[in-house]
Amino acid sequence: MNQTKKTLSYSNAGVDIDRGDALVKAIKPLARSTHREGCLSDLGGFGALFEVPKRFADPILVSGTDGVGTKLKLAFERNRHDTVGIDLVAMCANDILVHGAEPLFFLDYLATGKLDSDQAVSVIQGIAEGCRQAGAALIGGETAEMPGMYSSGEYDLAGFCVGVVERDGLLDGSKIEIGDAVVGLSSSGPHANGYSLIRHVLDTYSIDGNVEIEGQQLLDILLTPTRIYVRPVLSLLPEIPVHGIAHITGGGIPGNVARILSADKTARLGSTAWAWPGVFTWLQQKGNIETDEMYRTFNCGIGLVIVLPHKYADSAIQHMRLAGQQALIIGEIVPREEGPQVLIA
Repeated sequence: MNQTKKTLSYSNAGVDIDRGDALVKAIKPLARSTHREGCLSDLGGFGALFEVPKRFADPILVSGTDGVGTKLKLAFERNRHDTVGIDLVAMCANDILVHGAEPLFFLDYLATGKLDSDQAVSVIQGIAEGCRQAGAALIGGETAEMPGMYSSGEYDLAGFCVGVVERDGLLDGSKIEIGDAVVGLSSSGPHANGYSLIRHVLDTYSIDGNVEIEGQQLLDILLTPTRIYVRPVLSLLPEIPVHGIAHITGGGIPGNVARILSADKTARLGSTAWAWPGVFTWLQQKGNIETDEMYRTFNCGIGLVIVLPHKYADSAIQHMRLAGQQALIIGEIVPREEGPQVLIA
């Protein structure tokens, strides 16, 4: 029997999946709850319409796309689908934030073997919550039903975010100077990176996800959604001259901080400048993972890095704390010598 792909696109009017109408009705109020200035259309058109707010004089659009990766496997095992949507938005919105961009709108793609409407609504509820946290409008998306492609109860997620920044406010690392301070913003856990290694540790050592770390169940820690840094950082940018921002995702602190440094500069970070959250220490001990591998794979407690003149570091940290975000100085920018561009010692 031929198996064909059937899609439900809630950014257009064509609905050809059974149960699709009910899903669209559930999604529409979620999307409307994220509307912001610039939205020109509701769900139901062939394309979603958005106008760049007129307060931007010389706007540059910044886009990013990402997924949630194998963290989804834990969501399937736990049958908990309300947080991975936040992860999806966070991975995209934080990426465009590093350029100083304000997220404008977001679209998602959910693919599954057989549509479970309750499950899909739970996922999209998380996406809507992430959009509200990021200040982005959820203006469209698609759910694809593809029999034979996914195991029962499983799905994949992808997202796409567009933001805007004034041309003279664009951040690309070119302003970073020798002597700048490196400020780290705390993560909420592993975020959405390193889960293949996490699952390997859990499977290899037959670890029960209900084991407790610092008073929390391990699986609850691992399913904590990625922190969205948009609001505190955007409120900081008009107040303090920020020279560069790095989102700590795949590749960890060394791989991502290096992306914003010119060839003649090195970020020298202190290994004792911050304390790893307990889950990272636990993973290293249980999995017998080398410290360098931990830094390359996980954020180890630092989800975003901001580089700025040293004289503004204390003010930036205080600003973040008032915004409910923990921050601290974790290093400085020094001249490049032989060796890696990011040193943690």
